[in-house]
Amino acid sequence: MTTEAAFIAALRAIATSPAARGLADDAAVLDFGGSRLVLTMDAIVEGVHFLPQDPPETVAWKLVATNVSDLAAKGAMPRGCLLTYPLGADDAWDTSFLAGLQAACDTFAIPLIGGDTVRQPQGTPRSLTLVALGEPAAGVAVPSRSSARAGDRLWVSAPIGDAGLGLAVLQNERDAEPASRAALIATYRSPSPNPALGAVLAPHVTAMMDVSDGLLIDSQRLAAASQVAALVDLDQIPLSQAFVTVAGDDRKARLFAASAGDDYCLLFTAPIEATASLQEAAAAHHTVLYRIGRIMNGRGLSLTWNGEAMSLPNRLGYEH
Repeated sequence: MTTEAAFIAALRAIATSPAARGLADDAAVLDFGGSRLVLTMDAIVEGVHFLPQDPPETVAWKLVATNVSDLAAKGAMPRGCLLTYPLGADDAWDTSFLAGLQAACDTFAIPLIGGDTVRQPQGTPRSLTLVALGEPAAGVAVPSRSSARAGDRLWVSAPIGDAGLGLAVLQNERDAEPASRAALIATYRSPSPNPALGAVLAPHVTAMMDVSDGLLIDSQRLAAASQVAALVDLDQIPLSQAFVTVAGDDRKARLFAASAGDDYCLLFTAPIEATASLQEAAAAHHTVLYRIGRIMNGRGLSLTWNGEAMSLPNRLGYEH
C-alpha cells in the first residue's frame, strides 16, 4: 500500500460507522442526542507540508487553518481543537509556535481545549497534528462530496494557485518582484479559510469540499464520490494579480495553478437556479464566487480551454 488512496481504501473495512461517511469526505459527522458534531484531523509534516525554514508562527497558523478549512467545507463553525505537539530541544521554536497558535485560534475563533505532548527524537522532522470540532447550523444538511448531480455548476470561492507559486518562489524555482513575492509566500504559509462563508453556502449547495491537494484532483475526487463527471473550464479558473504577474495567464500557467494545491478555498456544486442565492450569500461576506465548470452524467474529469476539449495533464495534484 504505497499510495494514500490504497491505504484509505483498506481503512474503509474498519471505518464502518455512518459518522465516517465512507472515508470519502473532508470530515466525520457524528449524530448524538439530536445534535451533530463535525470532526476532522489534519497533520502537517516538515519537508512535506512546510519547509524547515518556515517561521514557527506560520507553521502553527497553517496547522489550524488546514483543519478549519475542512470545517468550512462542511458548513460548520469552529468550536474547539486538540493539539498533538512534539517537544524538541529548541525552546525558541516552541515559543514562536505557541504565539502563532494563539493568533490562529483567536482569528478563527477555535479555542484549544486539550491534546497531547510527545518527545521528538533529535534531528527528526517535526510532525504536528490537530483535531478540530465544528457545529453545523441547525436544520441544515452537512454538505458531502457525494451529492453533486448532473446539471449542477461547479464553483470555487477564491483565486487558485497562489500558494503553489509561493512555494515555488521559496524554493527558488520562480523569480518574483518583492510585492508579488510577499503576497504569494504569505498565501502559502498562512491560508485563510472562511468557515462563515461555508456556513452560508451550505443550504444552497449540493456538494462541497475544500481544495487542498489541487483543484483538478479534488474536482476529480468530488465527481468520483458523487458518481458523476466533472468538466472544468481551465480559462475560467480565477487567478490573482500576483499570480499573473509572476507566472502569466496562459494555458501552462493555469494548469500549474489548477494542480498546485494548498489553496484551502471551497469547491462546490449547485443547480443553476441557486446562482442568485449563492452570490447573495457570498456578497454578504464580501466574497466573490467563481463558476469554473459543470457536472454531467458519466464518470471522470475533463478539461476545456476556450471552449475546446483538451487532454488532462499527467499530474492532477498532490498525492502522498
